[in-house]
Amino acid sequence: MKNTFSLFDFTQKVNYKTEILAGLTVAMTMIPESLSFAILAGFPPLVGLYGAFIMGFVASILGGRPGLISGGAGATVIVLIALMKSHGIEYVFGAIALAGVFQILMGVFKLGKFIRLVPQPVMFGFVNGLAIVIFMSQLEQFKTVVNGDVSWLTGMPLLIMSGLVALTISIVLLFPKITKAIPASLVAILVVFLVVIGFGIETKQVSDIASISGGFPPFHIPDINFTLETLQIIFPYALIMAGVGLTEGLLTLNLVDEITASKGNSNRECIAQGTANIANGFFFGMGGCPMIAQTLVNLSAGSRARLSGIVASLTILIIILVGAPVIEKLPLAALTGVMIMVAIGTFEWASLKTFRRMPKSDVLVMLIVMMITIFLHNLALAVLIGVIISALVFAWDNAKRIRARKFIDENGAKHYEIFGPLFFGSVTSFSEKFEIASDPQTVIIDFKESRVADMSAIEILNNLTHKYSKLGKTVHLRHLSPDCIVLLKNASAIIEVNIMEDPDYKIE
Repeated sequence: MKNTFSLFDFTQKVNYKTEILAGLTVAMTMIPESLSFAILAGFPPLVGLYGAFIMGFVASILGGRPGLISGGAGATVIVLIALMKSHGIEYVFGAIALAGVFQILMGVFKLGKFIRLVPQPVMFGFVNGLAIVIFMSQLEQFKTVVNGDVSWLTGMPLLIMSGLVALTISIVLLFPKITKAIPASLVAILVVFLVVIGFGIETKQVSDIASISGGFPPFHIPDINFTLETLQIIFPYALIMAGVGLTEGLLTLNLVDEITASKGNSNRECIAQGTANIANGFFFGMGGCPMIAQTLVNLSAGSRARLSGIVASLTILIIILVGAPVIEKLPLAALTGVMIMVAIGTFEWASLKTFRRMPKSDVLVMLIVMMITIFLHNLALAVLIGVIISALVFAWDNAKRIRARKFIDENGAKHYEIFGPLFFGSVTSFSEKFEIASDPQTVIIDFKESRVADMSAIEILNNLTHKYSKLGKTVHLRHLSPDCIVLLKNASAIIEVNIMEDPDYKIE
């Protein structure tokens, strides 16, 4: 049964059963991950769950698109580990709140759209690297701690863990062939839970990570000195966290756009993330951003609305308040199996099919981004390096495309018809096209098939003009687009050329 759900999406159709079941599934996968990240950073375990609840609830209501799931993500938490060790958790809360301010400013000034400039090879590398990271992180569940030493499971514990994970994966794969009315991931978790309880199987449970029982997130102002010195301490962490969160979040938003064939609002997502992180800073949450793994779990469960994210966050809160004793008995093998399937679904297998047909430069970019994501776990750095390499490759390719066709008209003027963009990468090749010493008194440079793009282009035109001027020759620029003319006129103190008007030529 479908109904209209009017929470900030007035025309959106919502299947309540699908959304609620998807939300429950997301909550089950988010709890162990949030606990693991909190413990990794040295935070109290409840700080991780509070972060998942606050981030998920606020972002689901205010976020840039339905279906996107936010929580305490490892990408943002890793940024704060050094600050936690050096100054303690109160400074961490201050940095989280300040990161939220930065993110809101990004949304207010409409800077979120620039994430759409990320090239497809970078997206492939990011997604594939993240899929491998998700998969590798699940292997940690096959380890145990004995007398403080970490070692791999062996013998019967290993067989039990492997068998339960295999059972979970089998259910996730096969259950949709029976019915898609109930998310296969949720069914798998429940079935494995009942098998473990019914047969009294001893295996790792959520309680082996930490206790998740507690109260409602309390309000508090971070216990730090509000001074310039404190700001200098938390500022870099806040700025990096804001950047990492927005990068991962907006890339995830783009991925959901592709999966759902719809378009989200990146600036609204920036504001939602910022609002949620400010709330985290004042309510004992570890902050976060959209989580690609949980988002894919949500989408694979059939969710396309905001309700599932709200249900997931409220489920986490209810579990903290009253349901911890039951949830702490969930076998980690079930959650591990679900996350392995998420990793498999996250990987862009299509990128392997196009591998041979992709330009070598795109393959290189994809591999570099993937390796940085896998080994450094720094998604922002991976994307930044990928974009820079792609931009340089693009500039190099376009620099080689500058050409000039030359001829002398009936009036004795020499024409240079330029093909290709004139920018910093092509100025050297451009200058080599001209025969200044042997050219006639009048030279016309025709930009009908080109455009002046940047300051380097203006500077080379300036130098070229001066060289002709020293020989008493005149240079005319023709067929400039309106934006090129504005660019040249703004630089009139640098360059003096004659711009020829051509009433028969219009640029659309």
